[in-house]
Amino acid sequence: MHIAIAGNIGSGKTTLTGLLSKHFSWEPHYEDVDTNPYLHSFYEDMQRWSFNLQIYFLNSRFRQVVDIRRSGKTVIQDRTIYEDAYIFAPNLHDMNLMSTRDYDNYRSLFDLMATFIQPPDLLVYLRGSVPSLVRNIQKRGRAYEESIRLDYLKKLNERYEAWISGYNTGKLLVIDIDNIDFANKPVDLGTVIERINANIHGLF
Repeated sequence: MHIAIAGNIGSGKTTLTGLLSKHFSWEPHYEDVDTNPYLHSFYEDMQRWSFNLQIYFLNSRFRQVVDIRRSGKTVIQDRTIYEDAYIFAPNLHDMNLMSTRDYDNYRSLFDLMATFIQPPDLLVYLRGSVPSLVRNIQKRGRAYEESIRLDYLKKLNERYEAWISGYNTGKLLVIDIDNIDFANKPVDLGTVIERINANIHGLF
Protein backbone atom coordinates (compact mmCIF):
# COMPACT_ATOMS: atom_id res chain seq x y z
CA MET A 1 0.00 0.00 0.00
CA HIS A 2 1.17 3.51 -0.84
CA ILE A 3 0.28 6.44 1.45
CA ALA A 4 1.55 9.90 0.49
CA ILE A 5 1.73 13.17 2.42
CA ALA A 6 1.17 16.33 0.35
CA GLY A 7 1.41 19.96 1.38
CA ASN A 8 3.14 23.28 0.95
CA ILE A 9 6.64 24.10 2.20
CA GLY A 10 6.53 24.12 6.02
CA SER A 11 3.26 22.18 6.37
CA GLY A 12 4.88 19.35 8.34
CA LYS A 13 5.07 16.61 5.71
CA THR A 14 8.44 15.23 6.81
CA THR A 15 7.50 15.33 10.50
CA LEU A 16 4.20 13.53 9.93
CA THR A 17 5.85 10.99 7.61
CA GLY A 18 8.28 10.09 10.39
CA LEU A 19 5.61 9.90 13.10
CA LEU A 20 3.27 7.72 11.03
CA SER A 21 6.13 5.52 9.87
CA LYS A 22 7.05 4.86 13.50
CA HIS A 23 3.45 4.28 14.64
CA PHE A 24 2.37 1.96 11.83
CA SER A 25 5.83 0.44 11.09
CA TRP A 26 5.57 1.70 7.52
CA GLU A 27 8.66 2.27 5.37
CA PRO A 28 9.27 6.02 4.93
CA HIS A 29 10.39 7.56 1.65
CA TYR A 30 11.55 11.13 2.22
CA GLU A 31 11.92 14.04 -0.14
CA ASP A 32 15.48 14.37 -1.44
CA VAL A 33 16.41 17.65 0.27
CA ASP A 34 19.78 17.15 1.98
CA THR A 35 21.52 15.65 -1.07
CA ASN A 36 19.75 17.75 -3.71
CA PRO A 37 22.53 19.52 -5.65
CA TYR A 38 20.25 22.31 -6.95
CA LEU A 39 18.23 23.44 -3.94
CA HIS A 40 20.63 26.04 -2.50
CA SER A 41 21.33 27.45 -5.96
CA PHE A 42 17.62 27.61 -6.73
CA TYR A 43 16.78 29.77 -3.72
CA GLU A 44 19.67 32.09 -4.59
CA ASP A 45 18.66 32.43 -8.26
CA MET A 46 15.25 30.89 -9.03
CA GLN A 47 15.19 31.91 -12.67
CA ARG A 48 18.56 30.32 -13.45
CA TRP A 49 17.98 27.02 -11.64
CA SER A 50 14.20 26.39 -11.72
CA PHE A 51 14.23 23.95 -14.65
CA ASN A 52 17.21 22.00 -13.32
CA LEU A 53 15.61 21.70 -9.89
CA GLN A 54 12.25 20.54 -11.23
CA ILE A 55 13.83 17.93 -13.50
CA TYR A 56 15.88 16.64 -10.57
CA PHE A 57 12.76 16.30 -8.39
CA LEU A 58 10.79 14.70 -11.22
CA ASN A 59 13.47 12.06 -11.73
CA SER A 60 13.85 11.46 -7.98
CA ARG A 61 10.13 11.05 -7.34
CA PHE A 62 9.54 8.89 -10.41
CA ARG A 63 12.21 6.51 -9.11
CA GLN A 64 10.54 6.57 -5.68
CA VAL A 65 7.12 5.62 -7.07
CA VAL A 66 8.59 2.79 -9.14
CA ASP A 67 10.50 1.50 -6.08
CA ILE A 68 7.39 1.74 -3.88
CA ARG A 69 5.28 -0.38 -6.23
CA ARG A 70 8.06 -2.91 -6.74
CA SER A 71 8.75 -3.30 -3.03
CA GLY A 72 5.36 -4.79 -2.14
CA LYS A 73 5.64 -3.03 1.23
CA THR A 74 3.41 -0.43 2.83
CA VAL A 75 5.25 2.82 2.21
CA ILE A 76 4.58 6.37 3.35
CA GLN A 77 5.96 9.04 1.02
CA ASP A 78 6.93 12.62 1.81
CA ARG A 79 5.49 14.67 -1.12
CA THR A 80 4.22 13.32 -4.44
CA ILE A 81 5.29 13.57 -8.07
CA TYR A 82 1.99 15.35 -8.83
CA GLU A 83 2.86 18.35 -6.66
CA ASP A 84 5.87 19.13 -8.82
CA ALA A 85 3.86 18.96 -12.04
CA TYR A 86 0.62 20.65 -10.93
CA ILE A 87 1.94 23.18 -8.41
CA PHE A 88 5.66 23.98 -8.37
CA ALA A 89 6.56 23.89 -12.08
CA PRO A 90 3.49 25.84 -13.35
CA ASN A 91 3.91 28.34 -10.52
CA LEU A 92 7.51 28.98 -11.56
CA HIS A 93 6.35 29.39 -15.16
CA ASP A 94 3.60 31.85 -14.19
CA MET A 95 6.08 33.87 -12.13
CA ASN A 96 8.38 34.07 -15.19
CA LEU A 97 10.98 32.05 -13.32
CA MET A 98 10.83 29.22 -15.88
CA SER A 99 10.68 29.81 -19.63
CA THR A 100 7.76 28.48 -21.68
CA ARG A 101 10.20 26.32 -23.64
CA ASP A 102 11.52 24.69 -20.46
CA TYR A 103 8.05 24.33 -18.96
CA ASP A 104 6.64 22.65 -22.08
CA ASN A 105 9.61 20.28 -22.09
CA TYR A 106 9.06 19.49 -18.41
CA ARG A 107 5.32 18.85 -18.84
CA SER A 108 5.91 16.59 -21.81
CA LEU A 109 8.29 14.48 -19.74
CA PHE A 110 5.89 14.37 -16.77
CA ASP A 111 2.93 13.40 -18.96
CA LEU A 112 4.94 10.48 -20.31
CA MET A 113 6.05 9.38 -16.82
CA ALA A 114 2.48 9.62 -15.51
CA THR A 115 1.39 6.84 -17.88
CA PHE A 116 3.74 4.43 -16.10
CA ILE A 117 2.76 5.11 -12.47
CA GLN A 118 -0.21 4.63 -10.16
CA PRO A 119 -1.46 7.30 -7.74
CA PRO A 120 -1.21 6.74 -3.95
CA ASP A 121 -3.84 4.55 -2.31
CA LEU A 122 -4.35 7.38 0.19
CA LEU A 123 -3.30 11.01 -0.18
CA VAL A 124 -3.05 13.02 3.05
CA TYR A 125 -3.09 16.77 2.34
CA LEU A 126 -1.77 19.10 5.05
CA ARG A 127 -3.59 22.41 4.59
CA GLY A 128 -2.05 25.46 6.27
CA SER A 129 -2.31 29.24 6.16
CA VAL A 130 0.77 31.24 5.17
CA PRO A 131 1.44 32.38 8.80
CA SER A 132 1.47 28.73 9.94
CA LEU A 133 3.84 27.78 7.13
CA VAL A 134 6.18 30.69 7.89
CA ARG A 135 6.22 29.81 11.59
CA ASN A 136 7.19 26.21 10.82
CA ILE A 137 9.83 27.26 8.28
CA GLN A 138 11.43 29.63 10.79
CA LYS A 139 11.30 26.99 13.51
CA ARG A 140 13.33 24.45 11.55
CA GLY A 141 15.88 27.08 10.50
CA ARG A 142 17.11 25.83 7.13
CA ALA A 143 19.46 28.55 5.87
CA TYR A 144 18.43 28.27 2.21
CA GLU A 145 14.75 28.76 3.13
CA GLU A 146 15.32 32.16 4.74
CA SER A 147 14.89 33.87 1.36
CA ILE A 148 11.49 32.31 0.55
CA ARG A 149 9.07 35.12 -0.25
CA LEU A 150 5.58 35.36 1.23
CA ASP A 151 4.02 35.87 -2.19
CA TYR A 152 5.71 32.63 -3.34
CA LEU A 153 4.14 30.66 -0.47
CA LYS A 154 0.76 32.32 -1.09
CA LYS A 155 0.79 31.42 -4.79
CA LEU A 156 1.75 27.83 -3.94
CA ASN A 157 -1.12 27.64 -1.46
CA GLU A 158 -3.59 28.79 -4.11
CA ARG A 159 -2.35 26.12 -6.50
CA TYR A 160 -2.54 23.43 -3.80
CA GLU A 161 -6.16 24.33 -3.09
CA ALA A 162 -7.03 24.25 -6.80
CA TRP A 163 -5.33 20.85 -7.21
CA ILE A 164 -6.96 19.31 -4.13
CA SER A 165 -10.42 20.63 -5.03
CA GLY A 166 -10.27 18.61 -8.25
CA TYR A 167 -8.36 15.58 -6.95
CA ASN A 168 -10.21 12.41 -7.93
CA THR A 169 -7.52 9.80 -8.61
CA GLY A 170 -7.70 8.14 -5.18
CA LYS A 171 -8.75 8.49 -1.55
CA LEU A 172 -8.07 11.90 0.00
CA LEU A 173 -7.77 13.02 3.63
CA VAL A 174 -7.40 16.74 4.40
CA ILE A 175 -5.83 17.82 7.71
CA ASP A 176 -5.88 21.50 8.74
CA ILE A 177 -2.54 22.23 10.40
CA ASP A 178 -3.68 25.64 11.70
CA ASN A 179 -5.79 23.91 14.33
CA ILE A 180 -3.63 20.90 15.18
CA ASP A 181 -0.09 20.29 16.46
CA PHE A 182 0.70 16.64 15.76
CA ALA A 183 4.44 17.28 16.23
CA ASN A 184 4.17 18.27 19.90
CA LYS A 185 0.76 17.11 21.17
CA PRO A 186 0.21 13.34 21.38
CA VAL A 187 -3.57 13.82 21.51
CA ASP A 188 -3.46 15.68 18.18
CA LEU A 189 -1.29 12.98 16.63
CA GLY A 190 -3.79 10.43 17.94
CA THR A 191 -6.59 12.26 16.13
CA VAL A 192 -4.64 12.17 12.87
CA ILE A 193 -3.90 8.45 13.31
CA GLU A 194 -7.59 7.72 13.95
CA ARG A 195 -8.59 9.55 10.77
CA ILE A 196 -5.93 7.74 8.73
CA ASN A 197 -7.02 4.39 10.15
CA ALA A 198 -10.63 5.10 9.17
CA ASN A 199 -9.56 5.95 5.61
CA ILE A 200 -7.24 2.96 5.26
CA HIS A 201 -9.86 0.49 6.42
CA GLY A 202 -12.16 1.95 3.81
CA LEU A 203 -9.66 0.94 1.11
CA PHE A 204 -10.38 -2.76 1.49
